Amino acid sequence: MNILHHQEDGIAGETANKLSFVMKCGGSTLAALPDSFFEDLKQLQASGIQPVIVHGGGPAISENLEKLGIETEFVNGLRRTTEAVLDVVEMVLAGSINKQIVRRIQQSGGKALGISGVDGSLIQACPVSNAAEVGWVGDVTHVQSDIIQGITAMGCMPVIAPVGVDGDGQRYNINADTAAGAVASHLGTDRMIVVTDVPGIMKEIEGSKQVLSVVTVQQIEDMIASGDIYGGMIPKVKAAVSCIQGEVQEVVIVNGSEPGILSRVLQGEAIGTRIVR
Repeated sequence: MNILHHQEDGIAGETANKLSFVMKCGGSTLAALPDSFFEDLKQLQASGIQPVIVHGGGPAISENLEKLGIETEFVNGLRRTTEAVLDVVEMVLAGSINKQIVRRIQQSGGKALGISGVDGSLIQACPVSNAAEVGWVGDVTHVQSDIIQGITAMGCMPVIAPVGVDGDGQRYNINADTAAGAVASHLGTDRMIVVTDVPGIMKEIEGSKQVLSVVTVQQIEDMIASGDIYGGMIPKVKAAVSCIQGEVQEVVIVNGSEPGILSRVLQGEAIGTRIVR
């Protein structure tokens, strides 16, 4: 569905405010994005499209843990999360980074409201299968999508920190890619945009690295197995694959520093990498 096309056809304002897409971005990536990116967000909001933002913040968490002298380690890409680490995760994600993003949106003239997955039990979670190794890391069991819809109905962009909670009030550190995929699936949006500092999924073709414009889930699995997709791109593409299995039809991975990137994706321009069913 071309969201902007539907908007231009003159949907009533009330309906238009309900149109939204989910955007995932790392905290360090967002901090480095130019003002023009936030101007683009503001323009989308003014046209009746409400971005729903789910953000990470790994480097800032590591930096604060180091300052506080708290040891941290990674097990298969997931941060081993003790209660002490969890305190810092929540402080950084739901506190400093979340509010930094809200401030930048509002400085551009947009309207935003920052929350964490704990607020209103927005993101409900349970321990991951290897919790004995990684501690308080969670898988998403449910997203209270009506809370997100309530925020967009007020004319604000939700900015969501990926900290989850269970029925007993236990907090969980949730991978931001995983959280964004779950939010997109529960909202029933047909497109999710992953904003990174790379132009998309790249593969060496005839001696030079080129961006793949479209890849399927099967091709991604093959490229992970062959080592063409590696490091930090693995959780991004795995989250994309897991949310494509829900309501989401496609996930687009783009470089956030490209001018007008979000509007261009929503208008259907072939940019970045589209991951399709």
